Amino acid sequence: MPPLSTSNSQTLEIGAAYIRVSTDDQTELSPDAQLRVILDAAKADGFVIPKEYIFEEKKGISGRKADNRPEFQRMIAIAKSQKPAPFKRLYLWKFSRFARNQEESTFYKGILRKKCGIEIKSISEPIMDGMFGRLIETIIEWFDEYYSFNLSGEVMRGMTEKALREGYQTSPSLGYKAAGEGKPFLIDEMTYPIVEYIFRTYHDGRDMTATARAANAMGYRTRHGNLFDRRAVYRILTNRFYNGEVVWNGITFQGSHETRPAVTSIYENVQNRITSEYRPLKRREASANAHWLSGLLTCSVCGSSLGFNRSNNQKKRPDFFQCWKYAKGIHPGSCCVSARIAEQTVLSSLENAMGQNYLEYEYIPKTAVETNGEELALKEALDRIAIKEQRIREAYENEIDTLEEYKQNKIRLNVEREQLTAALEQLRQKIQQSTSAPPSQAEVMARVSCVYQVLSDQEVDNETKANALRAICKQIVFDRETRRFIFYYYTS
Repeated sequence: MPPLSTSNSQTLEIGAAYIRVSTDDQTELSPDAQLRVILDAAKADGFVIPKEYIFEEKKGISGRKADNRPEFQRMIAIAKSQKPAPFKRLYLWKFSRFARNQEESTFYKGILRKKCGIEIKSISEPIMDGMFGRLIETIIEWFDEYYSFNLSGEVMRGMTEKALREGYQTSPSLGYKAAGEGKPFLIDEMTYPIVEYIFRTYHDGRDMTATARAANAMGYRTRHGNLFDRRAVYRILTNRFYNGEVVWNGITFQGSHETRPAVTSIYENVQNRITSEYRPLKRREASANAHWLSGLLTCSVCGSSLGFNRSNNQKKRPDFFQCWKYAKGIHPGSCCVSARIAEQTVLSSLENAMGQNYLEYEYIPKTAVETNGEELALKEALDRIAIKEQRIREAYENEIDTLEEYKQNKIRLNVEREQLTAALEQLRQKIQQSTSAPPSQAEVMARVSCVYQVLSDQEVDNETKANALRAICKQIVFDRETRRFIFYYYTS
């Protein structure tokens, strides 16, 4: 066999492909055609694209907003999941497939290029390396964004005209189905009883949370198949469509769709009750460490966190923790405890440990924590070798590569495997040699005493207390039925 050349001795690289088809581009290649030209280009560059790194959006997904593209978000998440990134180059048919919003394009390309070290290549728009190439790429993105913005304006004008002519074009509400061609929506006999049940239950006196809980107990689900919560019930009760009105982008008209007396006869009474009893539902700003137990207390019923609730009237009802799923009506079992009782129980648990001079805990060696990511990365790299071997074998069997090319690729992969295996063995020897002994009970109790002093000090802020407790405690489960707290302590 002749000696391998320098270019042939390089290891094979893993690539990825992102594919999205725009419905407004008549010159767009089909997904299969995009994938075919991408795979050909990748092979010519010495890249292999495994099936799991082919990210293809469903047909018609818009490129305006990255949040609305599940495959795009999955691609970004996988790229950020480990260092180095699982693939080295991302192939696109056109830059506009990546994004048609220049702000998002710049943001996500920055993540891939700077944080993940991933190259981005457009098959149909080859550009040179360096700053001049980036300038050309930016100009292409400008044109793509202008095209998308202009198209959006045309579509919006058409939809506005349709609404002014009293055409139906929004997604059907729960209990209705579209008739097509702008015709009035039709009642869905399978789901409209859910709407009637929610209106009747709330009208008869239950609050929104209890109504959600009752609907879930009946086996009812939202339009997207989820459990009902307070917000979902609020949206149904305040939806004017059920009273015959159609609202779209500030345009309102009396619709010609069918409504039923079971809802319309009590609709105004429901609105009056909502106005008198409830403040509008607003998204609350999250605050870090609202309480030093926030995030540690969990519900024994469903395993969810107990959210901290600050009371406006401490005499009537002090601050408390409540399972957030129960608070939203998602599960029937209440799990609530006052913040004062939770605080006292934590302090009592630590006092009891100090009194007995003993604490039952889980030992987590520091070395294991520090090297776990490195070991995982090496194992995943070895797994990718197997994928590469499968790809080169398929390329040979399908007569894409010659026998000589297959042999050379096989040699390169064997060398790469040997290097990774040696590195993994060295890491394991390092772990075995440097594993420290568990701390003594005296050391553990010293830590417990320190945490107790921090939690007992009224002058210490929430964040400091939260960090101190998390240094020795992983989780605290509260069982409402038995009124018991189960503590999971650890040390490293």
